[in-house]
Amino acid sequence: MPLSNRYRRVIRIGPVKVATYYTRHGIDRHTAACTAPGCGFSADYRDRAAAELAARTHHCSA
Repeated sequence: MPLSNRYRRVIRIGPVKVATYYTRHGIDRHTAACTAPGCGFSADYRDRAAAELAARTHHCSA
């Protein structure tokens, strides 16, 4: 049975949310996604530190 794709350890850094989730293969991944309207930035990372760094350095063009 596949693991659910629920996000955990969600934090907000400015307009960007950083969260940890399991892939369908059971591997930990970390994502950073901007919540500003019209921005569209999101990316997946292997390290939590990389996702948080991306959130801290993101500048919305919207």
